Amino acid sequence: MATGHELTSSAAASVLRDGGNAFDAALAAGFAASVTEPMFTSLGGGGFLLARSADGREVLFDFFTDTPGLGLPDRMLEPHFLPITVHFPASDQVFNIGLGSVAVPGTLAGLLHVHRRLGRLPLREVVAPAARLARDGVVLTEFQAYVIGLLEPINTLMPAGRALYAPQGGRVGVGDRLVNRELASFLEALPDAGGSDFYEGGLAKRIARDMRAGQGLLTEQDLAAYRVAERDPLEIAYRGYRILTNPPPSFGGTLLGHSLFLLGAWGPSRWRWGTGEHLCGLAAVMEEVENLRADGDPAAPLSRETLEAAVGRVRRAAGGTTHISVSDIEGNAASLTLSNGEGSGYVVPGTGIMLNNMLGEDDLHPEGFHATSPGRRVGSMMSPSLLLHDGKVRLIVGSGGSKRIRTALLQVVSDVADFGMSVREAVVAPRLHWDGEVMQVEPGFAAAAVEVLGSRWRVNVWTEQNLYFGGVHAVEPAGEAAGDPRRGGHALVVDPSTG
Repeated sequence: MATGHELTSSAAASVLRDGGNAFDAALAAGFAASVTEPMFTSLGGGGFLLARSADGREVLFDFFTDTPGLGLPDRMLEPHFLPITVHFPASDQVFNIGLGSVAVPGTLAGLLHVHRRLGRLPLREVVAPAARLARDGVVLTEFQAYVIGLLEPINTLMPAGRALYAPQGGRVGVGDRLVNRELASFLEALPDAGGSDFYEGGLAKRIARDMRAGQGLLTEQDLAAYRVAERDPLEIAYRGYRILTNPPPSFGGTLLGHSLFLLGAWGPSRWRWGTGEHLCGLAAVMEEVENLRADGDPAAPLSRETLEAAVGRVRRAAGGTTHISVSDIEGNAASLTLSNGEGSGYVVPGTGIMLNNMLGEDDLHPEGFHATSPGRRVGSMMSPSLLLHDGKVRLIVGSGGSKRIRTALLQVVSDVADFGMSVREAVVAPRLHWDGEVMQVEPGFAAAAVEVLGSRWRVNVWTEQNLYFGGVHAVEPAGEAAGDPRRGGHALVVDPSTG
């Protein structure tokens, strides 16, 4: 397994040791991540789980967020945001928070749905590690403290957030124990309650009341109407691999498919990794796909003619999310990506669960904020994926990182498929990302290659690897796993012969 935190991995491992399958383990890790990685995921967010069972069944469970506002008059469907700027070491990004940024949450419904469909162990055993962690607390690492500081304006927006992340008046830091007793109690009651109160009971009524008071759009009707969708995965062919990923209405998988098509047509087999030609080829693909995304529906398939024209342009030019990957000895594979955005700042009373800010994420709403009617599934950049060769899963992969998800996955997949890197080598290798104006480049590439890149694009070279460039947690079922150090990642292999 590969996850975003050592304790997340431990939760998955304990469930495997107790006889659970890969899906039980992924769910246990998903619940645990809401405790160990609260800046990246929450039961009040959304996500996707791509499953391939040992008998070859393949399904994408879509439990991402819906647009809210069912039952509200049209005149009230104007979201009210509070914009804040997050300062990464070498780049800033603006996010919108507050009750007006909350979309209909799906993570809790999704994890429970997948457990009913594919789980083996009782739910009580699956949520137990997360409940223990929430009650006992998690000692903050340097990375966790850094991210909490990065998102401090969100964490401390409201009293409930301040009680969690600044209990003594100043924010928690390295070595402090982050405790969430309300979340522990919620998780301990979940096997009996089944989550119904969150979507149709007293909690749903309280959420709706708070939303009306704070100019949010989420209603009781939204929560009651939410449903998990089961979809056929999007299939991509790339250099002898069969790649399964997230299908429409989300657009992350489609954009990843466009990227791999363009990269494959250009021919990385002729490159040496890390040369100027390699970096320029990647840069051209990223720029072209960003242009294609901006020119139309990012989830819609493109015609062969459009893609071939894009190949020609590439050839001329080229001169707050976490992920969990798990495989088991039986052949089951789970690729689970979860996100709370950056969080809205609103914590559901009595639960310790912060709701998402997906309605305020500009990259998820290319047609404009709330341009679609209530009750529609929001598009997403998240792309949990599987790479298969000769009918067997060779790589389970996914990433956090908002707009950087597809470029992070593009580079890791290419490093494995085109350059023969191990999963660990591919995950830790330096990356670049086209942000629409500047080519953001991690340290680690040869100066001569960066100079060639800089002759064609405006380049910003970072002084350190950073979570800005994604967080790819990947597993090779043959026995290797890698957690991305950019996001405090952790990998663990459980030997079934020793437990």
